Amino acid sequence: MALLTPLFAFLYHLPQVYKWLLKPYYIASLFMSIAFLAVRKTPGICDHLATQREDGNSCDFDWREVEILMFLSAIVMMKNRRAITVEQHVGNIILFSKVANVILFFRLDIRMGLLYLTLCIVFLMTCKPPLYMGPEYIKYFSDKTIDDELDKDSRVTWIVEYFANWSPECQSFASVYADLSLKYNCAGLKFGKVDIGRYGEVSKKYKVSTSPLSKQLPSLVLFQGGKEVMRRPQVDKKGRAVSWSFTEENIIREFNLNELYQSSKKLNKSKSDKVIQSQFPPVPEEEELEQPATHTQPKESESKKDK
Repeated sequence: MALLTPLFAFLYHLPQVYKWLLKPYYIASLFMSIAFLAVRKTPGICDHLATQREDGNSCDFDWREVEILMFLSAIVMMKNRRAITVEQHVGNIILFSKVANVILFFRLDIRMGLLYLTLCIVFLMTCKPPLYMGPEYIKYFSDKTIDDELDKDSRVTWIVEYFANWSPECQSFASVYADLSLKYNCAGLKFGKVDIGRYGEVSKKYKVSTSPLSKQLPSLVLFQGGKEVMRRPQVDKKGRAVSWSFTEENIIREFNLNELYQSSKKLNKSKSDKVIQSQFPPVPEEEELEQPATHTQPKESESKKDK
């Protein structure tokens, strides 16, 4: 069952996968992932490669190469069990395919291994995964605006994500966080993001480490009345994050988003009622309208008596 779940998730999102693969980053990653396969199977190139096969066929995998590929395939399956989105599934496959290529090329020829490793380093430094560009109701903070926004209205509850653009976990979580903002954003419950990879002072003030070893990226913090109420993942005494899965179900349950949304909708109704009252002044009652008429009657009777 653990193997079928990622497969079904991949097939369900297959149309979206085609769109991602058409982007330059994934096209280049795809070619780099199948580089050893192409070299080993291409006639004219594979004929000059070394092999440990008994039949001497250099255009086919030997038993050691098959063993390496099977071992890394098992690692990919184990890693994808904790993957949340399709981006994470595809990213894990690409990452471990490149690792397998490095090992296989070094085993085949150290010069080819060095060449492929150099290409991977250049690709890592020059190419970045495409950022999420879909719909969202998220306020992006800077080091100068985050404190003012959190303290602006004590009735508003904020959920703020602390992220860094270079973090693969943050990039994969972007679509999940955007979906939550579309479902739960209202006048009393708002979603925000701040790039602590860019604003280091924010990272120090809110005690979110950007070190990859701390595994604190991304971090979600709930603010009520301008003060922190809870955060995920939690941090132990050594400054390391406690393992926590950033799935949509976990976030809804841990942060009580359904209850927060229902209570925050009342703030939205009160604001709308105040707007209506300001636009339409209260209508005077009938007794108030009749009072001027009662005052005029004695004046008319006095005028008749004078006559």
